[in-house]
Amino acid sequence: MSANTDDPKPTKSGFRIPIPFWAQVLLGLAVGLILGFVARTYDVSWLATTLDKVGGIFVQLLKLAVAPLVFFAIMVSITNLRKVNNAARLAGRTLLWFMITSLIAVVIGLAIGLISNPGSGSDLTPADGAKPDHAGSWLDFLTGIIPTDVVTPFTELNVLQIVFMAVVAGIAVLKIGPKAQPILTLSESVLELLQKALWWVILLAPIGSAGLIGRAIVQYGWNLLGNYATFTVDIYVGCALVLFGVYPLLLATVAKLNPLQFFKGAWPAIQLAFVSRSSVGTMPVTQQSAIRLGVPKDYASFAVPFGATTKMDGCAAIYPAISAIFVAQIFDVHLGIKEYLLIAFVSVIGSAATAGLTGATVMLTLTLSTLGLPMEGVGLLLAIDPILDMMRTATNVAGQALVPVLVSAREKILDRAKYDHASASPVADTESVHAHPQQAEQPVAVAG
Repeated sequence: MSANTDDPKPTKSGFRIPIPFWAQVLLGLAVGLILGFVARTYDVSWLATTLDKVGGIFVQLLKLAVAPLVFFAIMVSITNLRKVNNAARLAGRTLLWFMITSLIAVVIGLAIGLISNPGSGSDLTPADGAKPDHAGSWLDFLTGIIPTDVVTPFTELNVLQIVFMAVVAGIAVLKIGPKAQPILTLSESVLELLQKALWWVILLAPIGSAGLIGRAIVQYGWNLLGNYATFTVDIYVGCALVLFGVYPLLLATVAKLNPLQFFKGAWPAIQLAFVSRSSVGTMPVTQQSAIRLGVPKDYASFAVPFGATTKMDGCAAIYPAISAIFVAQIFDVHLGIKEYLLIAFVSVIGSAATAGLTGATVMLTLTLSTLGLPMEGVGLLLAIDPILDMMRTATNVAGQALVPVLVSAREKILDRAKYDHASASPVADTESVHAHPQQAEQPVAVAG
């Protein structure tokens, strides 16, 4: 507890607003909506430019740390598995639950799309679409994992290739053993440095959220939602069903846990994901949320970074399922059972293509190309993408926090006392996750 809380004259020592972080972000969203409405309605160009710059700088600051953060987080997380008994089993269970929850999400997405027919009531035509600069394919996905050099993935922010190099480096460190300890120690220090710097960026989220939501209103306005009304509602309803329906059900039945406690502990990460639209940018907060929900630190440091780059229930399951149906209806293409099975397959297996970055265009092009649907369909959805991406990313991050909790509970390594007392503490408190590294010295024993 800070000494300032006991100061009998706090107004003398400085100005401090005792507003919870989540409330600050909501206030930022509200301010951004108002400013965006004013800038668009009254054509206030300087205000529109200011909102655009504020939002852009916030996203750029988040992206600035993405490449090194992903590399060192994945590398260190793999080496941390040496502290976990039955690590292979734990990793396998994690991957299994990633796939199970993705399959549930894509089935929900398909069901909503088939029931609502999102493209049938739209005035959009194939002429409104445009091909993307690059259409993803399975060959591109598989061959694109391996980089041509070690520098380009970082300069071009190819997260999938960075993950590949990090996995190789982490396994190499484990194989070398004690001789690689200096490299591991340096990597852990660099990771803490990056996370410390990222906390400072995260604290700017209330300001960044005002700029981002204001910029969206200025650029697209409310009229944009007209042609995409059913589609937009479908995405939000689908994500909400997974986020507030499937996840609580899994917590209550599979893990035998109180779902409300999960949302208390994970809410700061879910909220930041909604604003930032970046799973990787939210990763430190997600990891801290998992730890305060009782997930062992060594396991959380593996599962959360792994999930931030591969587990995308919003972007890689619900979104491509409904989008494929939407595009097929706009272009008058019939989809049958085979195509729906292909959508499910792509969503479960190809989710790594989204790689934790803002947007899910790569995943959409991968889905459309697999189904043989026109690539111009991607252009139809680009305008509405920022509005959809907020809810998609929030769902992604919730799932990335959920699976470590489920696996820990099933393997009897979850600290249920911590889970039962988890709370949505301010983001600044998350620094305590890395403040006591000695707590991670004891190996985690996996039951069975």
